[in-house]
Amino acid sequence: MIRVLIADDHELVRSGIQYILDADPRIAVVGLAGSGEEALSRVDELRPEIVLMDIHMPGIGGLQASQRLRQQHPDIKIIGLSVCDDGPLPRSLLKAGIHGYISKNCPPDEMITAIMTVYEGQSYLSSDVAEHLSASDCKKTGSPFDQLSCREMEVVVMTLQGKPIQSIAAALKVSPKTVCTYRYRVFDKLGVGNDVELTRLATKYNLLNGILS
Repeated sequence: MIRVLIADDHELVRSGIQYILDADPRIAVVGLAGSGEEALSRVDELRPEIVLMDIHMPGIGGLQASQRLRQQHPDIKIIGLSVCDDGPLPRSLLKAGIHGYISKNCPPDEMITAIMTVYEGQSYLSSDVAEHLSASDCKKTGSPFDQLSCREMEVVVMTLQGKPIQSIAAALKVSPKTVCTYRYRVFDKLGVGNDVELTRLATKYNLLNGILS
């Protein structure tokens, strides 16, 4: 059986996903987590083969947790969960090395398909996410956020969530000075001068809704 850990900060969502997965005899839900920190802790304890990781959680969040999980347990596969099926977040997660990304709007059978596909060593994008990425590629009008590194994107996400520099530094385990350096690079790459302009740009490219959902 495929050992799965579900990480989502909403208990109702966690329970709903567990109910769906428990109905499939090929899958065993070995644990639940309500934050990125708890997910990392429970992985050490439970050793799942796949982690379903909600991207928008309090604390370090799913993006940061996924990156750390990839570094600490490269054998464990990660499938990102989000209400956001377009914008730069899917690309940022793929850059971070996750194995799949599915929208919470996908049907239950597609979630099962994603788990089976990733378990077999292939990557998986839910149909709505893949459609948006394909449309963006065809139009050749990618988001300016696509040029950011994973760490720069982490800083952007937490900045848009209203977290102060000290909190961002603590979450990323770097100094406040390093966070300021990342912010300078982000602002330079995006052509913005402050957090207000960053927020406007994020809204324009449909990033803000996904982060604050």
